[in-house]
Amino acid sequence: MLGFFSGFPDRRFPPAVAERLRGALSQRGSIVFISVWPRDYERNDGDLAGMYRMFTEQGMAFGRHSVIDCRWEPSKAVDELREASCVFLMGGHPGQQIQLIRDMGLDAAIRECGGAVLGVSAGAINMARRSLDTKESPVPYAGLGLADITVKPHFSPADGQVLSTLLEISMELPICAMEDNSAIFAAGEEITPVGSVHWIDRGEIGPFSPQSPRF
Repeated sequence: MLGFFSGFPDRRFPPAVAERLRGALSQRGSIVFISVWPRDYERNDGDLAGMYRMFTEQGMAFGRHSVIDCRWEPSKAVDELREASCVFLMGGHPGQQIQLIRDMGLDAAIRECGGAVLGVSAGAINMARRSLDTKESPVPYAGLGLADITVKPHFSPADGQVLSTLLEISMELPICAMEDNSAIFAAGEEITPVGSVHWIDRGEIGPFSPQSPRF
């Protein structure tokens, strides 16, 4: 299963998201988080504790949990990912995260992970085949290729400037614009949105649904 998350401002999974995760994460040997701040170790350790707490408070404790950053030997990081029950790409700076993944050679291990792969904000952006970080550039870049789902996290329909940018980009690339506390789950051919997710395609915006013309 893949899970694309926009963001959780109160650091808690909404009930519908937590229920879906409990069903998908029946095996919980280990969860491995991937940092967006490769050398900010103190911040990474604090974010690890906070994000792992989101799982434990919903009754989803894992046998072990860790965060991959520049402290890891690449070969050990690859082994940790291949054995993981869940890989979670953290939020923050998309460019630094994808660079860390490529510098350490983690791409294949993430794609071949036998467990769930989840991403929030920057992590959700980087899971796509065509990733888009509108804060840096309107031009898509090559993501991890886990799914052909290009997301814009933290979307607000009231933000006219962002919406105008997305409408223009959507002439070439359809976008799933996700409000906070929303999610998109993908398992095989089944795609399930949770919360407020918008579909922006060919200069038009509407509600996203599994029946949306997608990719």
